[in-house]
Formats: sequence, C-alpha cells, structure tokens
Amino acid sequence: MAGFAEPLWLIGLAGLPVLCLLYRRAVRERSYAALTFSRVAVAAQARGPDRMRRPHTLFALALLALALILVGLADPHIPLEGTDEGVSVVLVLDTSGSMQATDYRPTRLEAAKAAAETLLSRLNPEDYAGVVVFESGATSAAYLSPDRDRVIERLHGVRGRDGQTALGDGLALGIDMADSIPNRHRVVILLSDGAGNAGTFSAAEAAGYARERNVPVYTVGIGSANPLAGTSEYAALDEETLRAIARTTGGKYSAAVDEGTLAAVYAGLTDELPREPKDTNICSVFFAGALGVLLLEMYLRYGRGRILP
Repeated sequence: MAGFAEPLWLIGLAGLPVLCLLYRRAVRERSYAALTFSRVAVAAQARGPDRMRRPHTLFALALLALALILVGLADPHIPLEGTDEGVSVVLVLDTSGSMQATDYRPTRLEAAKAAAETLLSRLNPEDYAGVVVFESGATSAAYLSPDRDRVIERLHGVRGRDGQTALGDGLALGIDMADSIPNRHRVVILLSDGAGNAGTFSAAEAAGYARERNVPVYTVGIGSANPLAGTSEYAALDEETLRAIARTTGGKYSAAVDEGTLAAVYAGLTDELPREPKDTNICSVFFAGALGVLLLEMYLRYGRGRILP
C-alpha cells in the first residue's frame, strides 16, 4: 500500500506556511520603506504589477522545490500494477504407504511430484518455494528458497515410505516454513490421499494454527473415496477433512481423479495465489521535479540577459 518510509521529513512541510508569512511581511516592510524614502510616483512605479509578479513567482518556485525535496526525503512508495511482492509457496506432500498405489501412473506419489513440478515452473521469479513431506512424521525436503531449480531437484529426490499419515504434523511444519520469511504472502498447498492417523497434531489443530498465522491452505485430494491397497495400508480419501482445512484457513479444496486432472489442478493453483502490487520507491520522481523547478527558478532569475535578481 502507498506510504512513506521516513514520514518525519513531512513535518518540514508545516514550515512552508511560516515561510509564506515571513515573505509577505518582508514584502510589506520593503514597500513601506520605498514609500518613506522615495517619491510616491517612483514608489508606485517600483510596485507595479510586472515588477512585483516576478519575485512572487521566484519565491513560489523555491517553495515548491523545497516541498518536493521534503516529500522525496520521506521516501514515498506506491503500489504499481504489473509488479508484485512475491509469494512464499510451500508444497506439503503425503509420502505415506498408500501413495505407492498405481491407480495414478506410474504411482500416486510420482504423479503428485510431476504435478508439483508443473506448479513450481509456473511461479513468478519473485516467488519463494519449499517442500515438506510427511508420513508417520514430517520433515523438510526443500527449504523455502527463490532457487526454483534447487527446489525441483530436491522434489525429484522425494521417495515414498511405508508409514502412516501424520497429516496434521505435515501441515503444521508447512505453515512454519511458509511463515519463516516475514512481510510476504504465504500459501500452503497440501496434497494427501488419506485421513490423518498419526502424529502429534490433528488436522483441525493444524488448520487452526494456519488461521492464526493468516496462512491460507489449498488442499488437493488424490485417490478414491473407496479403500485402495497401497504398499502397507488402505487409504480412504477423507474429503471432509481436506474441505474443512481449506474452509477454516480461507483456501480452496480440489479433487483429482487421475494424473491428468491432478496436473491440471496444480497448474491452475498458480492463478489462485494471492498477489498484490509491489510497493515501488518513487522518491527519485520528487527529486527530479525539485531539480527541474530549481533550474526554472534560476533561469527566471538570471536568464535572458539578467544579472541581478
């Protein structure tokens, strides 16, 4: 949002009316002196409209230049369309045993990794990305970074496990990672194919934590509502929990029925990311304006063959 980084400089603007009053007093006293020591006709000629207009103009220009300098020193910023601050995006991936199921080609996990890579490749250069994985516990696979290639490389190294589903722990860790860089929009994208059945935090507790931190969570459900065999467990897609997480945090739930729709869901999420125009420093505009006004004042004072003011 528009504002000033150094607003104390703006206090100097309060002195401009004082300068105007002092200038008017000086002009009035000079006029009285002219009437006292000169003949009335000479004084009237000295106070003619053309003779008085020029010093008033010069003073006004000097005052304008001072005002522009003070505003420039206050370091003004405005949001410019077409630029943004960037978003911290954390992908939270389920790597539990059921993610080895082959109803998605080649497996659920590999399809999820390919879709996540599509999303990462569509992020803006100003965006940061990180990856958290969870099964019986949660861990960071790629720390939040602007180095997109590095994050994708670490994503490729993610492997499935035979553990249970600590959905709440994975979400809580993803929120902490997203919130690790202040003054940015933060988003967590959570993908899971089953209900949380392990870990320290419940899904509801993690969702409440995200709401407290003002981190929206976009959830993606992968798999079927009917139990399907994985490596070491059965997983029934718990859409209600994923919907509740998205609803609680201000995110959105999406369901993917195969690898094609999963890729489309992840690609579309880049358009859902919250973005705001970036605050851009415009103090140089005010300094340039002040320089132009001063040059004009000098030209009017000394230009066109003038030597004395």
